[in-house]
Amino acid sequence: MCNDLLVNIFEDGLFAAIAAIGFSSISNTPRRAYLTCALIAAAGHSIRYVISLPDFGGMNIIISSTLAAFAIGILAVLFASRIKCPAEVCFFPALLPMIPGMYAYRTVEALISCLCNTQEETFRHYFYLLAYNGLTCTFIVLGMVVGATIPVFMFKKLSFTATR
Repeated sequence: MCNDLLVNIFEDGLFAAIAAIGFSSISNTPRRAYLTCALIAAAGHSIRYVISLPDFGGMNIIISSTLAAFAIGILAVLFASRIKCPAEVCFFPALLPMIPGMYAYRTVEALISCLCNTQEETFRHYFYLLAYNGLTCTFIVLGMVVGATIPVFMFKKLSFTATR
């Protein structure tokens, strides 16, 4: 049980790190920041995974994404001075693997199904899916933005001296 959990946490972090390196490479991030972005993404994604597990609190995905984004923001501010880059350079690629793609996809799918079905009961079902997935996706992204930017303002002096 414990080994399986550790393997799952490691896998989650590893795949987030790989995705963060990919996002870093296409967003003109300096190469010296790739490893930092990968480590921050792995830590943040693993935090979200762990705190959303039923054994460790079973938090809602919106709250767990916000808390993980807050951790990403703190790590980005702390590591930004080491790589001589703004914190945003670190936390944008680290946040991208946490974007709720399935919720966005299901929102669009429900919207198309709403438009294609004229029966009231079927329409209501797909409209419910549209609202649920759309609101979940929106609040996850909003929570990630707020969670990641709060540390930049909390540690304003540290975050603005990172590039000097």
